[in-house]
Amino acid sequence: MHGLTVRWSLVAAQPDALSQLRDYVETQSYERFSGKEGLGFKTWRAREGEWFEGCYVFASSADREAFQDEFTSGADDAPASRIVGSPPVLIEPCEVVAVVEGGAGFRAAPSYR
Repeated sequence: MHGLTVRWSLVAAQPDALSQLRDYVETQSYERFSGKEGLGFKTWRAREGEWFEGCYVFASSADREAFQDEFTSGADDAPASRIVGSPPVLIEPCEVVAVVEGGAGFRAAPSYR
């Protein structure tokens, strides 16, 4: 599978940046990517005061490349960039070797708070 990681540094961001990012994901970004053509799934990850990232997995390399090209051209003005106050520090394609669903199951949700 065809992955893409986009990461922003939170080191110099406002103290409430991660809270704002959580709200953004819950109220806007989740819906934007739900059912997106060519996207298998997206995960949002964070470490308070360190980084925030989106991990995308696409059905094909063409889907990933099209999204990466579009995203990269507007990365400086992406909603997360505006919240953080700077563009991503990493936009990196990768291979997703495998995905497994554990015994606890998988629950898609706009927030796990």
